[in-house]
Amino acid sequence: RSYMPVPMKKRRTETAELRMIGPAKNMGKAVKALSKLGFEDFSDSEPLPWREAFPGHDANSEPGIFLSGARGKEGVTQKWLSDKTGIPQRHISEMENNKRPIGKKNAMKFARALNIDYRVFL
Repeated sequence: RSYMPVPMKKRRTETAELRMIGPAKNMGKAVKALSKLGFEDFSDSEPLPWREAFPGHDANSEPGIFLSGARGKEGVTQKWLSDKTGIPQRHISEMENNKRPIGKKNAMKFARALNIDYRVFL
């Protein structure tokens, strides 16, 4: 990439998901040790579809969720995205909060800046 990610101000959640690689023979010990720290083992469970994990969101809120998620994945702030795309930071905030539509033109700008297909924002 040709840019340095800008640290985000805060994490969106207080929980973390771990994925680890190591000797299979030590898996039980690792699970037991992490359980003592408050982690749960979901290694045998099926992945939860994201729509079930976020039941309060409807199809109209998806573009904003995807924009916020793509920005978070890249580790950049709304300000950085604003500078990169020329879209005012205030408008990006409104788009993420579903108070303003993204539109195809802005979706294409976001896609270039965030290395993602523009259609996820439509």
